[in-house]
Formats: sequence, C-alpha cells, structure tokens
Amino acid sequence: MLTQNLLGQERKMPGNKKKLRWFVALSTLPLLGVVTAFGLVPQNDFDLVPSRVAIEEITLPKVADPETTASSYWRNERVQSGDTVAELLTRLSIEDAPASDYLRKAAEAVSFRKLPVGTEVQAETTASGGLIALRYLGDNGSQILIEKQDGTFKTSTLPAQLEKRLFVRTGEIKTNLYAATDEAGMPEAAANQLNELFSGDIDFHHDLRKGDKFTVIYEMTYNNGALLRAGRIQAAEFINQGHAYRAVYFQKDEQHGDYYTPEGKSVHKAFLRSPIEFSRVSSRFSLSRFHPILNKWRSHKGTDFAAPTGTKVKVTADGIVSVVGKQGGYGNVIMVNHQGRYTTVYGHLSRFAKGLHKGQHVAQGEVIGYVGMTGLATGPHLHYEFRVGGQQRDPLRVALPDAKPIDSTYLATFQPVADDFVARLNLMRNTNLAKLD
Repeated sequence: MLTQNLLGQERKMPGNKKKLRWFVALSTLPLLGVVTAFGLVPQNDFDLVPSRVAIEEITLPKVADPETTASSYWRNERVQSGDTVAELLTRLSIEDAPASDYLRKAAEAVSFRKLPVGTEVQAETTASGGLIALRYLGDNGSQILIEKQDGTFKTSTLPAQLEKRLFVRTGEIKTNLYAATDEAGMPEAAANQLNELFSGDIDFHHDLRKGDKFTVIYEMTYNNGALLRAGRIQAAEFINQGHAYRAVYFQKDEQHGDYYTPEGKSVHKAFLRSPIEFSRVSSRFSLSRFHPILNKWRSHKGTDFAAPTGTKVKVTADGIVSVVGKQGGYGNVIMVNHQGRYTTVYGHLSRFAKGLHKGQHVAQGEVIGYVGMTGLATGPHLHYEFRVGGQQRDPLRVALPDAKPIDSTYLATFQPVADDFVARLNLMRNTNLAKLD
C-alpha cells in the first residue's frame, strides 16, 4: 500500500519535485547499506578477546614487631635536690629494669649518680619505656652518652660541641653600674668584665652620673643548645659624662689576646684603678682626717674600700712582692714593687693568697689576699696605697701610665676587626637615639 500511494503521488507532482524526491531517495541508499552491513559483522572480526576472571592467592608480608618500628621519644628533665636514680628515671618515663640496674651500679655510670642539682638530662626511650640512650654534660663541657648496644649498656664521652653566639646589650645608669647591667639583662661575668675594662679611665665609685650609657657586645658559649658559660666581651662603649670610651678585643694567637681602642692603643692602664671589683669607698685620700681609733687628726695617705671579710683583693699591676706579713697599724699587709718606681700597698687583710711569698712575680688582676680588719681598723675594709718614688698619691686621682699599644705587626689584621665592631656599636647607638626621639 505504501508503494502504491507513493507512485500515485508522483503522478500528481510537478516535474521539478519528482526529480528532487528521486535524488533524496537515491542518496540515502548507501547510508542504509552501511548501517545494515555494520549490524551484520560478527564480533570476532574486531579481534576482541573474551574477558576472563582470575582468582589468585596473594601472600601478605609479615608485620614487624611494633616494639622495633615504633618511634622513639626524647624527654628532658633536670636533676632536683634529693633526687635518686629511680626518681629521675620515673620523671623521664623510663621503665627498664636492666637500665636502672646499670645506672645504679655500673662503675662507668658513676658520673650519672653524682650529677649536680640543675643538670639537664635527655633520654631517648621506646614507646614502652625502654631506654635507648641517655645523655648529659660533663664537668668540662663534654657530652656523656649512655646507650644500649647489642642488648647491653655502654658509656662513652664525646667531645664538647661548642657554639658561640654574640649578644648585644645596652643600658643606662640610674643608680649604679650593677643595677644597670642587671636591668639590661647582662650576665654577672660580663658586668664584671665591663667594670674591669674601663676602670683605668672611669672611677665607678665616684665618676658615674645618672644618664651615662653603655653598649656591650659579648659572647655566650653553648653546648648542644644548653648554655655552658658566659664568654668575654668582644667590644664595648661607655659614655661617661659625655665622653665616649671604646674597647675592642683582639686575639693575636691562641694564647694571647687583649683590649685596644679602635686606634690600637691599649685600653688597660699599667695599673688598675681599684684592687676590688666593686665596693664602697669608706675613706678617701686626705692630708687631714680624724682617726676613729687614735682619736686625733692625722693624714690618711691611702683609700679605704669597705667590703665584707673575705672579699678578693687583686694586685693592680704586674710586679714583685716585697712585703708579706704583719706591720704595725696595717695589720696583715702586702707591698708590691712595679717598674722600679711605683709601689702598691694592701693593708688590714684577713689572710694572704696561698703560697704568696716575698720575691714572687705577680700579674695584674691576680688575687693576692682577702679583705679583713687586722691592725688599726674598726670594720672590714682594704686600705690601699699608691706610691710614686716612695711618696703616697691619691689612688683614685693619680694619672696612671698607659700599657703598651698593639704591636705594629698586627695592625693590618687588627684594623678590620676593630672597624667591624665599631660599625656595630655605632648602629646600636643610632638605634637607641632613634628610640629616644
């Protein structure tokens, strides 16, 4: 019926429409053939492989013992007063009977049993509390290591791993030097060095003024990250009554080093201004003073430094001991000759340095005795005299001779070191001024 209707319709169509109809019909025949052919192609002609399901047993690797794979743990504790080995191990979370037995009894571990209060101990343990390694610092900065090897514990000593760090501190005098250094956060050792460094130019008992300023660059030595000791000052500036004094440390060789101005002059005087690190002047040099014991007016040709009994007394310059013993109102006294022209006297001492004797060479800063109140004295103090050609002079006012400048052979090496530290001091001074502004 569909064919007959088409033929009937064709007869009724105009000529152009008949041609168009036949053209469309003929053009679609190849496409129909392709589709039909595709539908008749068998699957194997595409070379497809039939899918398969395979079942195979896989052997899983053995899981290691958790004790051997677990991460280790580090713990730090400090030795406390009254600690026993057991108490310290408990705080370190060590639950290891063989380790405890070794630490309590082994001769190699005796240093562990004698650790001073405050010593830091580091322990590496397993998750279950077994001791793997334990370490702490020895007396000389070396590291003591106790570790488990092949089922037993062994102690070894490792060389000190030292690290030096530079610190910069600035301060301003409000009352006295040590109050200012404390406020600036300086360690006591560095504060003492600062006092000694400029004591030849500045009388820290009388010359300080409120508003004086200082800047200090000093080193601190660390061992395995723990502070071992405060090191020496590397450079410093002290502004006293508007006058700036500067010092730079220069190490000439492994054994010798000293402080110089940026121009190479020695910072040290041939004599220290004071034989005691810090104390109060109880009586100054005077040609007329009322004596508290003799109850009469007489000259006092020295300076009295009030200090507790036992305070160290240092010789103020290199020299040769000429007198050690008792002598009248001086009590226990030491006299030292310097350079053939100068003599220093140290009276009212409680005792002398061990082994000190007449004719002995002593070096500047060496402890020669200890403060006391022997002889004519109402309280513990040091009577100090400075004699030039046999005549007493005011120790706090006499012009002290300079020490030798840096040797010319070292100038080329010294100058870059000095310039670097001066640049740092200038930077800190400018920074502080900016803060004040």
